[in-house]
Amino acid sequence: MLRTVLSVTGRPGLFNIVSQGKGSLIVEELGSKKRLPIHARDKVVSLGDIAMYTESGDTPLGEILDKVYAHFDGKEIDVKTLVKEDGLKKAFEEIVEDYDRDRVYNNDIKKLFTWYNILIKNGFTKFTKEEETSEVKDEAQKD
Repeated sequence: MLRTVLSVTGRPGLFNIVSQGKGSLIVEELGSKKRLPIHARDKVVSLGDIAMYTESGDTPLGEILDKVYAHFDGKEIDVKTLVKEDGLKKAFEEIVEDYDRDRVYNNDIKKLFTWYNILIKNGFTKFTKEEETSEVKDEAQKD
């Protein structure tokens, strides 16, 4: 689900891949739907490739976003208030208790919450790919 959603260094917001050209990607900004080229020299990362540090190992961003969605009941987060009140780490700790406090910084949490808000505004409700249930697999094997 998050494989086609990109973050581009130096550009605010998130982008969907629309097309691929020679030495560039054509992306569409989530929200404004404005299309623009992203060149090979730009640093681009898929949200599906990002993980956050936890005490039990790296946790994929999709799993963290699902926890954020469940914690906030699918509502947007007031990131500015959390930043003003120094509540970013406290809010994140309620969601992911075992996050690595030495390697996850306030800026990382702020970016996560900002991305979450962008994704929610654009209709995302599930952030991880659901595994097939064993019943569905068994039915497919019978056919």
